[in-house]
Amino acid sequence: MSVAEFGGSGRGILLLHGLMSRASTWWTVAQWLKPYGRVVATDARGHGRNPRKGPYRTEDFVADAAAVVERLDLAPAVVIGHSMGGLHAWALAATRPDLVAGVVAEDVVPDNTGRTVDEWRWYFDSWPVFQSLAHVKSIVRVPRVEEMFEERADGWHLIADIEDLYEIAAEWGVRSYWDFVDAIRCPTLTIEAGRGGLRAGQMAEVARRTGGAHLLVPESGHVVHDEAPDVYRGAVEAFLSGSIPPV
Repeated sequence: MSVAEFGGSGRGILLLHGLMSRASTWWTVAQWLKPYGRVVATDARGHGRNPRKGPYRTEDFVADAAAVVERLDLAPAVVIGHSMGGLHAWALAATRPDLVAGVVAEDVVPDNTGRTVDEWRWYFDSWPVFQSLAHVKSIVRVPRVEEMFEERADGWHLIADIEDLYEIAAEWGVRSYWDFVDAIRCPTLTIEAGRGGLRAGQMAEVARRTGGAHLLVPESGHVVHDEAPDVYRGAVEAFLSGSIPPV
């Protein structure tokens, strides 16, 4: 399993990335997190340099995250997740409360039932053979996209396998995760992108059910920590300073 140690000491802080992404995309966030603890990120299975493929159930990703926390002696850790990583952070807190001191979940909802990968499959199918990293950036308008692609003999390719991404996301369309949310007993912060395009109201409901905080960032798209970094940082630092008990 690929693990990035960003530095810091004290409380464990585990960063979980979103679909298509990888651990290294957290580098900028990790720099200001280091005064708050030991900052670690992982490449989820099927992503980055993690050699492990499926199965891709949510429980499999959560077991991987739990193994990292235990192996690196991070518990009880603050788990910070973006999108897919936020879902996995909720599930880890729900199923292994001994490992989690608090959760920050960024732009993720517990219920996407009825939606399918066909809604966005066309987007990946439209990609050309990328001739350079600049070519990638001209078409794939995702923050930190340079971290997610690599050069091969025939051009630039997404490191994660697209078919694996379809398989991972397919579960979200047939399963609700409110049971995980309802089982969380640690402090939570839910950060919602105003232009993220996810179902309205659910992130505020997560905060209500967990007794946590909810922040709507109207000006941001899906990746709040890159698109509204100062707002994101202020919210997370306030959460770490005010809601998480010292080790």
